[in-house]
Amino acid sequence: MTEIWSYLSHDPLLWLTATLAAYLIGLALFRAVGQRPLANPSLIAMVLLAVLLYLTGTDFATYFEGAQFVHFLLGPATVCLALPLYDNLARVRRAALPLLAALLVGSTVAILGTVAIAWAMGAGPVILASAAPKSATAAVAIGVSEGLGGSPTMTAMMVMMAGLSGALVVTPLMNALRIRDWRARGFAVGVAAHGFGTARAFQVNPTAGAFAGLGMGLNAMMTAILAPIILHWFL
Repeated sequence: MTEIWSYLSHDPLLWLTATLAAYLIGLALFRAVGQRPLANPSLIAMVLLAVLLYLTGTDFATYFEGAQFVHFLLGPATVCLALPLYDNLARVRRAALPLLAALLVGSTVAILGTVAIAWAMGAGPVILASAAPKSATAAVAIGVSEGLGGSPTMTAMMVMMAGLSGALVVTPLMNALRIRDWRARGFAVGVAAHGFGTARAFQVNPTAGAFAGLGMGLNAMMTAILAPIILHWFL
């Protein structure tokens, strides 16, 4: 069995299959419990894969070599978010000014709040630069972090934590605040929790998903502009 596993563990298809299987298990559990936010399929898949890698002693580089095709699909999947946005173009135009105001406030608070808390706790320049873009989608956040002198690995972890936490709390939080407008709900989670939040928004309502995609895209651009300015204040 050891020899067989040694052979299979270096086959890229094994880790691609494991990734897809883990997500399908997470999706099945998510549906089984009535699509409750705490049963996020991505979170379940991450836990399952982490346990598998730990038990088999597989390093991340070996895993990623096989699963990188899923990572590649992140780009096309993000571009596809433009389709439902196009269907809601008229509604976006009518709400342009409120959306821009929400974007400016949301992006500023996401960056300023994170950096201020880290700075107050004594974090150094690398951690501050890594944390500043954590609410932008991963591809943009990592690029901004590198440009500011941060750690791409740390930024990726923070992006994931921000996305997962946003996807978990958005529905109960919005319900508790009695926010019923799907445009506002979607845009808010897109700005705060990028791809994870957008995926959650699409699960709840197509209009919320479209506006979440808009929020995610605009926040990526705004983060690239604001992060260097805000970080400069603390350095």
